[in-house]
Amino acid sequence: MLSPIKSFLASFFLPDDGARSMDEARGLQLATAVLLVEVMRCDSNFEEQERTATEKALRGTFALSDAQVARLMAQAEQTAQGANDYFRFTSTMNDQFTQAQKIQVIELMWRVAYADGVLDENEHHLISKIAGLLHVTHGEYIAAKMHAKEAQS
Repeated sequence: MLSPIKSFLASFFLPDDGARSMDEARGLQLATAVLLVEVMRCDSNFEEQERTATEKALRGTFALSDAQVARLMAQAEQTAQGANDYFRFTSTMNDQFTQAQKIQVIELMWRVAYADGVLDENEHHLISKIAGLLHVTHGEYIAAKMHAKEAQS
């Protein structure tokens, strides 16, 4: 299931005709990783399944090696701990992502939330908040949630 997401987002994150620099691509990767890490960290019980789901989402979405995923996760965790809000991450996405790409980020967040089999109210609140910041409509938000839930089955 992540293959369509991978091809969709990988084409965006790789520079096209020099229009996007690798720094911009890395910044968008980090922004995505921070939001996924925040879902992983926000519930009351940290489960290894959520970390695994986050790593799988990053690996599949960005076609990263295990070492690259480990570095991105470490940087995302450190960045998330020092972040006061989500605006700097979502504003970058709003500037650079299509609507479909923003919806895919929300779906990835739901996949992390569902990874442990328990949807915590803090996870739900966070994803709802991020969806609003990304200007994802309620219908798009619900569809992303349903796709993620179906993928867990």
